[in-house]
Amino acid sequence: MLNAQKLTLAVLISAAIISSAQASEQSEAKGFVEDANGSILFRTGYISRDKKNGVDDTSSFAQTAIVNIDSGFTPGIVGFGVGVVGDGSFKIGENNNAGNNMIPRETGLKDGKLTKGAGDSYDHWARGGGNVKARFSNTTVRYGTQVLDLPVLASNTARLVPEYFTGTLLTSHEIKDLEVIAGKFTKDQYSDQVNTDGRHLDRAIVWGAKYKFDDNLNASYYGLDSKDKLERHYVNVNYKQPLANDSSLTYDFSGYHTKFDEGASTYSQTTDDLSNRKNNIWAISTAYNTGPHNLMVAYQQNSGNVGYDYGENADGGQSIYLPNSYLSDFIGNDEKSAQIQYSLDFGKLGVLPGLNWTTAFVYGWDIKVKGLTDDAEEHEFFNQVKYTVQSGFAKDASLRIRNSYYRASDAYQTNAYIGDTNEWRIFLDIPVKLF
Repeated sequence: MLNAQKLTLAVLISAAIISSAQASEQSEAKGFVEDANGSILFRTGYISRDKKNGVDDTSSFAQTAIVNIDSGFTPGIVGFGVGVVGDGSFKIGENNNAGNNMIPRETGLKDGKLTKGAGDSYDHWARGGGNVKARFSNTTVRYGTQVLDLPVLASNTARLVPEYFTGTLLTSHEIKDLEVIAGKFTKDQYSDQVNTDGRHLDRAIVWGAKYKFDDNLNASYYGLDSKDKLERHYVNVNYKQPLANDSSLTYDFSGYHTKFDEGASTYSQTTDDLSNRKNNIWAISTAYNTGPHNLMVAYQQNSGNVGYDYGENADGGQSIYLPNSYLSDFIGNDEKSAQIQYSLDFGKLGVLPGLNWTTAFVYGWDIKVKGLTDDAEEHEFFNQVKYTVQSGFAKDASLRIRNSYYRASDAYQTNAYIGDTNEWRIFLDIPVKLF
């Protein structure tokens, strides 16, 4: 592992030294203030989960303002800059529910013991932090609080506020059409946590690269080593085949290999050997796009002796870049799943620009649940409508409404996974550009 990390850094350094073949991002720097940008996203978020089989329902309703301020780089051979990310929020109504990852809860007493999440939910709270950055040629290093978007370490952004990581990330574009990253992170703050290291991350090292072969073909590889938790590798190949009349077929393959350490948290495992928990999960999909219509079919499969667990091991609450992921991710032990999805862009129909609808049905089977069955099943019917304002004073404001109807066989209920649920999510986003 260490040899791979040293090799990655050596490649980055060598590329930076010999990178005279393309224009330098740093040589075009306009200045610390001149290239700065800042914005606030005002978000009203609501999630309701109507649980079945005697399980308590949960709902959360809150308001937040998410701030993102990023300076430009100072001129020179090496440019320097700073950034700030953070959020300030308050709940609307009682909102004493847990389980939606929306609103943090105070430490309270449960069975006579101090337990996180046993107390009342916060009425208002604030989180965030700063970061510093430096750039040489086409290589940037940033240290501090960050929102990550890596297939093996991705911040959860599907709740009220994002998940924050603290650490260092190097991003290099020294070779044309090639992006190489390497980083180390030591804190993970989930969306519903006030503690800046609520997930108790010891050390997560990431590395990877993605390459654009041409306008139609892309490929990528990423790796993660989370100390005492897991080692994970991800690959992806995406090819877009142009057709007549501006139509296209897009083929995508993605896959993960994960080896869990003894100290890792997992679910749906069929082995008692904690040192030998691993799986491979992969998916293929094909999407046909023509005019306002997009139709996708996908097949996904997991193999090994444990479900594909993510987020609980400080490895990112959105680290699942696979197609069959909605309320359920269809990632059970040995599970196979198939999906059909249809999307409609009303703007291209000339009806209402900015309005989009997506509907999907996913069915999973052959799920192994230890001591119960080898053929549990689950299915989900998903619908989402999103409208984005196209012009005027409210330009880019959006309203997103999504619904999931989820059901699972008896052996795959709450004690094993989500449990039968009807879910609604409503998010109103109003972005304001500061500068």
